[in-house]
Formats: sequence, structure tokens, C-alpha cells
Amino acid sequence: MSRCAQAAAVAATVPGAGVGNVGIRPPMVPRQASFFPPPVPNPFVQQTQIGSARRVQIFLLGIILLPIRALLVVLILLLAWPFAAISTVCCPEKQTHPVTGWRRKITQTALKFLGRAMFFSMGFIVAVKGKVASPLEAPVFVAAPHSTFFDGIACIVAGLPSMVSRNENAQVPLIGRLLRAVQPVLVSRVDPDSRKNTINEIIKRATSGGEWPQILVFPEGTCTNRSCLITFKPGAFIPGVPVQPILLRYPNKLVSSAFFFLFSIQLCMLTFCQLFTKVEVEFMPVQVPNDEEKNDPVLFASRVRNLMAEALGIPVTDHTYEDCRLMISAGQLTLPMEAGLVEFTKISQKLKLDWDGVRRHLGEYASIASSSKGGRIGIEEFAEYLKLPVSDVLRQLFALFDRNHDGSIDFREYVIGLAVLCNPANTEEIIQVAFKLFDVDEDGYITEEEFSTILQASLGVPDLDVSGLFKEIAQGYSISYEEFKNFALKHPEYAKIFTTYLDLQTCHVFSLPKEVQTAPSMASNKVSPEKHEDSTSDKKDD
Repeated sequence: MSRCAQAAAVAATVPGAGVGNVGIRPPMVPRQASFFPPPVPNPFVQQTQIGSARRVQIFLLGIILLPIRALLVVLILLLAWPFAAISTVCCPEKQTHPVTGWRRKITQTALKFLGRAMFFSMGFIVAVKGKVASPLEAPVFVAAPHSTFFDGIACIVAGLPSMVSRNENAQVPLIGRLLRAVQPVLVSRVDPDSRKNTINEIIKRATSGGEWPQILVFPEGTCTNRSCLITFKPGAFIPGVPVQPILLRYPNKLVSSAFFFLFSIQLCMLTFCQLFTKVEVEFMPVQVPNDEEKNDPVLFASRVRNLMAEALGIPVTDHTYEDCRLMISAGQLTLPMEAGLVEFTKISQKLKLDWDGVRRHLGEYASIASSSKGGRIGIEEFAEYLKLPVSDVLRQLFALFDRNHDGSIDFREYVIGLAVLCNPANTEEIIQVAFKLFDVDEDGYITEEEFSTILQASLGVPDLDVSGLFKEIAQGYSISYEEFKNFALKHPEYAKIFTTYLDLQTCHVFSLPKEVQTAPSMASNKVSPEKHEDSTSDKKDD
């Protein structure tokens, strides 16, 4: 009875443990509202269906409009290049001082005119709302939602502010020279200090008192389908200066498919083949950070995002660019790309997980779900992965992972389940108690017979065959404490099965008379990790 008392004492400290009627399972880990699924499951991909009549219309218009518009765009770019060259001549690629004087006035005026002419030639009809703030009023513009490279029209309307761009873009012939003319903040992918240098450059320019041009940032950091606003990166808000939000709207239906996974050539062709494309650019009132927001750029970014989402009439989600990377990884693992979406910002902050950790879990998830249809884990795949039969206890564990009760576990539920349910129960103390209960004769090693006896009792399956699971843990004919511990740490899913058994033991122990509960232990403890190296066993010689 001392073992059950030990189990009861430890189980009482495990999340979800409880004491009550033996026939009634105590409540487990409660659902957390903060982990409810997002209002928009996938903000990165959208399928736009084009009817037969619309296809014919696009084809006919394309025959006429496509070559004319393509020719006009090339012509305007060639006309803009000399002005860009004048602006950037004798200037280093990464500018340390702003372009001033006549060069700035001439090139800015010419490039703004040519920029408007280029978008007009592509069929864009631009409606501007609100007033553009001066550099002293708002050194930074933040534009959203970001769905296509045509969003660059906001740069033209805002007066050619500087933009944050990849260093590789500045190397592209013709386009690179035009990009450098707006004095961009260039980001290098190979420089380990690039993030720090970029933030320092944004701070320097934003606090220059109008010496540098204003900065335009797309704070989402990637393209979406405009159905929501994903997490804003804090870079534009770190300087703690006023920002002016810019809202982008595309009323045309076909443009809604122009983002992320659609190739740029296809996007241009669809746009050029439309008679016209409407764009609305709205400049919202300048947002000034309070003292708390100056010290917390994430808080400032969150408030601005909520204001912009409210004005657009769309929800916000905690997706971010890392979700895109996980989508690509899911596709490489032969899973549906949508399987990788977890709302990375929320998961990483609340569960203290980094991208590498979530990516590792995705690999584990793929090994379980790869055989199932739709990339989701059912009860059968769950049982097969754990090498256990489908039992009441396993169904209870599966139900805890299955947060929306749809009969399957997606990757987001899997990550949350491991972090909330299994990892807290997979402590050193729990592993020690588990080993003690499995080690029936207390000799410091677990035989297959002992292993089978406890698992049969905990799962309620008298004829359970555990030989496959036992061989996976043991390196010989028995399991040492180190082998048991290493396996438990690598497979936290089993921890919740064991604490379920401890819950039942707790209910049983506390239902007994007090004198039985407090009966002293007559057996010595031989499995404490500190004493394990000194213990000997005939089974080890086997």
C-alpha cells in the first residue's frame, strides 16, 4: 500500500489530478479560451474560381490589353531609370546619408509622376482617402493588409518614402536602381547582425527630425489573402515615434487571388487582362504612442493593428511569417500545407516554444499522420503510434488532445497537447514514481512481465501485448532507470497515460481508512537515481 500512497502524493501535484468517487474520473486540464482556433484558419491561401464566361472575357481583353500594357510598363521603367541614376550616382549601396538638394527634388517629382503613370497604364484606378502626414507628424507609415507586390502603389501615393527591402532586390538590373532611388533600408539574409542593424537604421531615420524620408513598412512581414490581419512585427514600432496607418483595399474579385503562392507572372497577366482594377488607399489618423507603448513596441503594434482591423471590418489572428515556413515544411513532409498552421505568435509566447521546437514537433506529427487522409491523426493512428490498443484510458487521452471534439487531432492540437498536457506531467519526480510502480520487486530493473502487468492495469486491458513497446525501450532483457527516463523524455505522450493511472490510484487510496493510508512502508527504495549505480541485479547479467 505504500506504493499507492506515494503515487497518490505525487498525483495530487500533477495538473488534472483530483480526488473523489472511485467510479468518477476527476476533471482533467481545462480548455483554455486563449487556445481557441483562430477565426480565419488559413490567411495565406485562397482559391478564386473563374467561370467560363469570365475566362472568355479575360482572353479577349488580354489579346488587346496585355501587349499594350506590358509595352507601356517597360517604357515607363526605362524613362524612370535616368532619374533614379541621377539620385543614386556616387552613392554607396547602403546609404549612410540622405539624398538632399536639387537631386532629391527633381528625382522625387519625376518618379512620383512616372509611378502614377505606370499604375494607370496597368489599369489601376486609385482612390485616396485621408491626408498624408508630414515627416514631422509621422516619420513611419504602416500599411496593411499586405497581399501583393502591387501594394507598392501605397509608396507612390505616400510620396515615395523609404522602404525596408531585401538586399538582393537592390541587385536586380533596372529595378534595383529604382529601388535605391527611394533610399531603402536594406536587409541582408547572410549577415547575422542584419536584424539588429536594420532596427538601428530604422530608429536613426525615424528620429532624424525629417532629415531622412519617411519610412513605409508592411508590418505583417508576408503576404496574406486579406481575410484578417496577422501579427504585426514590432520593427516599425520600436523607435517609439508616431506612425500613420495606411489601409489597402482591392474591391475587384480577381485581385483577391493575387498573393503569396500565385506566381508573379500569372498575377501580372490576370491584372493586365482586366479592364481596370480598383484600389483604395486610406490614410488613417496618426497614432501617437503613450509612455507604456514607447517602452513596449509589441503593445503599440497590437493597438495599431486592432484599429486597422476594426476600420477594415476583419478579424485579427496570431499567425506570422513562421507559419508560412511551417506550411512549406508540412508540404515537404507530404502533409497538406495547411497542417503547419499553428498561430505561431500565440503558441511561441504562451507555450515558450521556438520555431525549431515547433518544427521538430511537426516531424513527429508527420510520422503519425502520414498514413491518414487529410493529414490528421485519428484514434487508430494515435494508438498505433503509442503501440497501445484502443482503450478507455487512451480515448480519454485522445479526447484531451482533440480540443474541438471533431474526432481527430490536427498539428495545432498536437503541439498544445504536448505542451499543456504531457510535458508538465513528464517531470523527474513523476518519472521516478513511474519507475517504482513498474519495478514490482524493487531490484532497480523492470522486466517485461512487470512492464506488462502495470500497463494492463492502467489501461484496463488484461490481454495486452507490450512486447513491441518493451523492446523499443529496453536495450537488453530488462529496463534500467536511465533507459526508462530517456524514453519518457523523448515521448512525453506516455506521461499523461501514467498520470491517468495515478489519478485512479489517488481515488482508491483516499477512499481507504486513514490508518491504511498512512501505513509505513516496509520495503526499501532501490530505484532512486542517486543509488541506481550502486544497485545490482541478476537480471542485468542476463
